[in-house]
Amino acid sequence: MRYSNWWHRSRALLVATAMALALLTPISASAVEGMWPLFDMDQLHFDSLHTMGLAIDPSQIYNAKDGGLAAAVVQVDGGTGAFVSPNGLIITNHHVARSAIQEQSTAQKNYVDDGFLARKLSEELPAVGYYCFVVKSYEDVTKKIRGALKPSLSPKQRHDTLEKLTKGIVSAAEKGRDVRCEVASFDGGLRYMLVTMFRIQDVRIVAVPPEGIGNFGGEIDNWMWPRHTGDYSFLRAYVAPDGHAAEYSDKNVPYHPTAFVPVSDGPLKEGDFSFVMGFPGGTSRFASSYELQDAIDFSYPTSIRYRRALIDIMDQAGQRDPEVAVRVSDRIAELANYLKNFEGMLTGMSKAHTLETRRLREADLQKTVNADPKLAKNYGNTLAGLSALYADHATYRDKSVALGWLSRASQQLGLANRLYKWSLQKTKPDMQREPGYMERNVAAMRRRMKDAQINMVPAVDRQMLEYVLTQAMRLPANQRIAPLDRLVGDTTSAGVPAAVKAFTEKLYANSKVGDVDERLKMFDETHDQLVARKDAFLDLAASLFDEYQTMKEKDDAFSGSAEKLNAELVAACREAHVGPPYPDANGTMRFGYGQVMGCSPADALHFAAFTTLGGVIEKETGVSPFNSPKRLLDVARQHDFGHYLDPMLGDVPVDFLTDHDTTGGSSGSPIFNARGELIGLCFDGNYEAIAGDYDYEQRTNRTINVDSRYILFTLDKVMGASELIKEMTVTPTALP
Repeated sequence: MRYSNWWHRSRALLVATAMALALLTPISASAVEGMWPLFDMDQLHFDSLHTMGLAIDPSQIYNAKDGGLAAAVVQVDGGTGAFVSPNGLIITNHHVARSAIQEQSTAQKNYVDDGFLARKLSEELPAVGYYCFVVKSYEDVTKKIRGALKPSLSPKQRHDTLEKLTKGIVSAAEKGRDVRCEVASFDGGLRYMLVTMFRIQDVRIVAVPPEGIGNFGGEIDNWMWPRHTGDYSFLRAYVAPDGHAAEYSDKNVPYHPTAFVPVSDGPLKEGDFSFVMGFPGGTSRFASSYELQDAIDFSYPTSIRYRRALIDIMDQAGQRDPEVAVRVSDRIAELANYLKNFEGMLTGMSKAHTLETRRLREADLQKTVNADPKLAKNYGNTLAGLSALYADHATYRDKSVALGWLSRASQQLGLANRLYKWSLQKTKPDMQREPGYMERNVAAMRRRMKDAQINMVPAVDRQMLEYVLTQAMRLPANQRIAPLDRLVGDTTSAGVPAAVKAFTEKLYANSKVGDVDERLKMFDETHDQLVARKDAFLDLAASLFDEYQTMKEKDDAFSGSAEKLNAELVAACREAHVGPPYPDANGTMRFGYGQVMGCSPADALHFAAFTTLGGVIEKETGVSPFNSPKRLLDVARQHDFGHYLDPMLGDVPVDFLTDHDTTGGSSGSPIFNARGELIGLCFDGNYEAIAGDYDYEQRTNRTINVDSRYILFTLDKVMGASELIKEMTVTPTALP
C-alpha cells in the first residue's frame, strides 16, 4: 500500500540533501523504464508505443495547449488522483484519503472501519487540510537561475542565491493570478522548470470503502504480492461560484475540470499495453555511493529505530482507549508504511549489492573523466567533492536527526517551534522570509494550527516527546544539544529517564500550546507578546531556536554544495553517455508506460498478474486486517458477480500487476489502457523491488494496482453507490 504523501515527509529525514546525485555507469534503459516529465515526452519513440498497443495520439495524452488527458490528473495530499466526472469528482487511493476520513471519525462513528458514502452533494464531508493541485503550464527558467549561480559563490551563498531567485520567479508568476507556482529542479540542477498550478482549497469526501476493503491485509500485506486490496476512494473539488479557489464554504460549487477520465469496465489481460501518469515523489537512480553509504549505515537504520518505538507507544495507548485508537491510527499507518519500506530497502540493496556496484561504476566514470582533458578539467574533482561533503555531514547528522524528530514526534513542540519562528519571520519584508513563512503560506499555516487539534492526544504526545528527548540526551559528546542538557539537568545515563519525565511533567502543566483557541491567539501575537506569556513550550522553543538555526545553516551549506556537485556529476554523465536518459522523480507529473505483467522474483517462484475475489475469501479470517465487510462475503458466497465477472479468470478481478516504473507519490495514479480509459489505480510496489528507487530492474519491478472492475463491483454490490457510478463515464468497449 501507500505510494503517497508519506514519501515527502519521510524523505526529508533520510538525508539533508534536496536533490539526488548522478548514476555512474553507462546503462541501457529498459523499454519501460523511466518516469518521464511531460515536457520531455518528445524524446520517446511513440512508434514503438503504438507497436506495443497504444491506440491514441501522443497529443491526446499531453499537449501544452489544453493538457490532454494529463489535465485530468491531479496532485492531492502528496499523492495522485484523477477527475472522473465533469463535476470535480476525483478518484484516488483509500490510503490517500484515509487521513481525511479518520479526522471525521470517532469511536462511535468510525468511518475508517465502516466506510462512508455521500448520496448527494450536501452530505459530502470536508477533507480537512487537503488541497488539490491542477497543473496549468510549464516554463523553462534554467537560464534565469544558472546564469546567476557563479562558480565563486560559497556553498551557503549558492543556496541563498538559489532560494532568492526561486522566490522572485514564483512571486512574479503568481502576482495578480489565482495560481500556485513552484520551481522544480531536474537532472541534479542542470534544468529548472516553473510549474504553474491551480490550487483547489475546498476538497470533500464523497465515498470511501470500509477498511476491510480499502485496506484489506493491512500492514501484513503492505508492499506484498499477491494483494487483495480495494485501495480506492472518491473526493470532490469545490471552488467559489466565480470559479476562483476558495476555502470551504457552503456557497462553493463543484469544480469543472477541462478534462476527465472515462472508466473502463471492459476486459483486461496479461500483456495488454497500459500507461500511467502521476506525481512520483522521488527516486535515487542518480545517487552516488556516498549517499548510499550514508543511507545504509545511518539514515535508514535510525529512521527504523525511531518509527518502531513511536508506533509501539501509540499502539499501547490505542489498546487502552478506543477513542485514542482512532486519533492515532493514521499516524501509526504513516510511520509503519515507511518502516516496512526502509526495512525492504536495506534488504533489497544488500541482495543487489547496490553499494558495491555503485563504487565500481564510480571508478569507471572517474577513469573516463581522467582520460579526457576537457572532462577532467570540468569534473575531475566532483567525486572527491562528494566524498568530502558526506564525510562532513557525518560529523553532525546525529544531532540533525534528533532535532528533527523532536519537532516531529511531539505535535506540541512542533507547533511551539513554528509559532516562535513565525513571530520572528513576520517582522521581515516578505521576500526576506524563509519560503515557508511568506505571505502566500500564511493562510495554510493558520489552517494547520487549527487542524492540529483534531488528532491531538496530550498523554501520547508526552510519551513520544519523552522518547525522543531521551534519545537526544544520549547523543555523542561532540553533537550534544546544549539547551537540553541545561534544562533537563541530569545527563548521566542512569539519571536521564527520571530527569526527562520530571521535565516533561512541568512542560505540559505550564503550557497552553495544546489549546486551539490559545494557539490561534499566539499565531497573531508579536514576538514580545509570545515571550511575555512565559509558556513552557514556547520557552523551550526559544531555547532551542539557535540550535535549529545553526543546523539550518549547516543544511543550507550542504544543499548548496550538493546542488553544485549534482549538476557537475549529471553533466559529466551526460557528456560521457552515462546514466539513464530521464531525470529522477521530483514530485512533478510524470508519464510512464508498460504492460499488464506478472513476474518471477526468485528461482521457481512465479507471480500471476491478477488476484481475484476468491483470494479475498481464502485470506478471510474475520479478524483485522483480514476481515471483509459482511456484505462483500454474502455477495461472494452467492456468486452475485453480474457483468463484473472476468471470463478468463472465472472470478471478479481485484488487483493486477504492471511493469510500470513508479515510486512514492504515485499513489492514486490512474492506470490507462491503450485508449486512454482508466483500468485501475496504482497503490503500491512489490517488496522484491522496493530498492528499485535506486535501480530499476524490469524482471522484478512491479506496480500493484486496484482493478477498475473491482472498484465498480464494490461500489455497486457492496456500497450500493449507483449514483456515483452514473456520474462517471463507464466504457465497457472491448479493445482489439
